[in-house]
Amino acid sequence: MGIGRFAFTPILPMMQSEGLSLAAGGWLASANYAGYLAGALSARWLRGEHAIRAGLAATAVTTLAMALHAPLAAWLLLRGAAGVASAWLLINVSTWCLQRGAPGGPLYSGVGVGSAAAGLTCLALMQAGLGAEDAWIALGLAATLAAFVLWPSFHAGQADRSKIAERHYWSVHSVRLVLCYAAYGFGYIIPATFLPAMAREAVSDPALFGWAWPVFGAAAAASTLVASPLARRLGDRRVWIAGHLVMALGVVAPLLWPGLGGIVLGAVCVGSTFVVITMVALQEGARAGGGALIAAMTAGFATGQIAGPAFVSLLAMAGGGLVQASYAACLLLLASAAALAGGR
Repeated sequence: MGIGRFAFTPILPMMQSEGLSLAAGGWLASANYAGYLAGALSARWLRGEHAIRAGLAATAVTTLAMALHAPLAAWLLLRGAAGVASAWLLINVSTWCLQRGAPGGPLYSGVGVGSAAAGLTCLALMQAGLGAEDAWIALGLAATLAAFVLWPSFHAGQADRSKIAERHYWSVHSVRLVLCYAAYGFGYIIPATFLPAMAREAVSDPALFGWAWPVFGAAAAASTLVASPLARRLGDRRVWIAGHLVMALGVVAPLLWPGLGGIVLGAVCVGSTFVVITMVALQEGARAGGGALIAAMTAGFATGQIAGPAFVSLLAMAGGGLVQASYAACLLLLASAAALAGGR
């Protein structure tokens, strides 16, 4: 999933140097997130090991196919399909592992590990003078190898997920959780999509700006390993609020401190919170409303992350860009943290 969803982020600066516009990059990102929403909504009909195998295969195929010299419309379809595959993997692998007693921290750290590996691959390719096509091929082959190795593991029937509580009565509190989780989707996706592009603008040397995404992924992988004991001690809601505050700082850090230092600070702040917020927010939602509220929160998150890159594209077409979008995301994260603190 770290490749299927997030390889595009470190490859984007390479694609821009080859002529891709910021607006086109935003639409490609939004296509992936729209596919993620579609995958989440369709996961109820495709479950278990069949969905996992389909997600593994689709991730490999769509990543490799991005190396083709295709029109933008074809790339949009490929990124949308990769988003569908990512949702199938996240939902079904999570269920498959947790039903077998696997701890959540190491499970979710995989997203960060995959993201870091994708960033390091792109860094090495840029230093070797290679381009975006080579990056898509290299990461597509890595996804193919992973699918081949993991394929035999998913053969046992998956237990029924119907035991997840479906009770839910809508209230001001539940609506607040959905809106705050949607705000998180909008807030994190700006740096999660464009941080390497911002680093490229701040530092021209790829040996330096190419480290932005590996740092992001490493912070994401490490944070999940300490999140569970921290949440048990402080409570999910407090960790969620703190995560929004730290992420808000990370979103604007490259603007407040131009240069490599601000980029690294932003990567650490956003990378260390984006998976942790997912974990604690969904645990909060499970207690407040069970499976129905979790589904609504996931839909809100997907809507927010679709809106983020689309907002950047619209600003770019109007003469603006990442600066205005980053400040908007920061304000939205701060407002959502205040809303969480004011709720029960």
